[in-house]
Amino acid sequence: METTGRRERKKAQTRRRLSEAALELFLTRGYDQVTVAEIAAAADMALGTVFKHFPDGKESLIFDDGSRRVAALVGAVRDRPAGQPILRALRDFLAGRGPFLLDPPAEHRRRTELIVGTPALREYQVKLWTRGQAALAEVIAAECGRSAGDVTVRALARYVLEIPDLAGLDPDPRASLDAIIALLERGWPEGA
Repeated sequence: METTGRRERKKAQTRRRLSEAALELFLTRGYDQVTVAEIAAAADMALGTVFKHFPDGKESLIFDDGSRRVAALVGAVRDRPAGQPILRALRDFLAGRGPFLLDPPAEHRRRTELIVGTPALREYQVKLWTRGQAALAEVIAAECGRSAGDVTVRALARYVLEIPDLAGLDPDPRASLDAIIALLERGWPEGA
């Protein structure tokens, strides 16, 4: 039995066509050299259709709404192997994404380079990551027996969600990811 109706499938198809057209144009000509009207034309759609399906603007065209990312992030903590520390589970989750992937396929690498190299896309991605702060704080709190309102829980969630932006630009993002996680695990050394 199908779980999505015709209307939902058509919406998803429209979003996919627009996203694919936008990504191809961005990769070919550069993000700043492409207009929303050009994306609509490349996807053979009306300009209003772009804004109907992507109300957050041009930046949102190559991202989903972030809900799957948040669900996966929460799952990484909640469903981690018994005895695995929360920060290790979060490190492993991040290591499988974007600039932290080792030897990604060429298409994935090009998309990641576009995002990392385009300030507007990086800023939008940070916004998507930080939308997950409350959900991440809740699952961390539940796993630690603390309140989600605890400032240390909220701070940890925020720090982890800032890692992709902080480390994604470094020459060796994976090493930077590991360095930040190590800092969070140990804390700031006294007297440093």
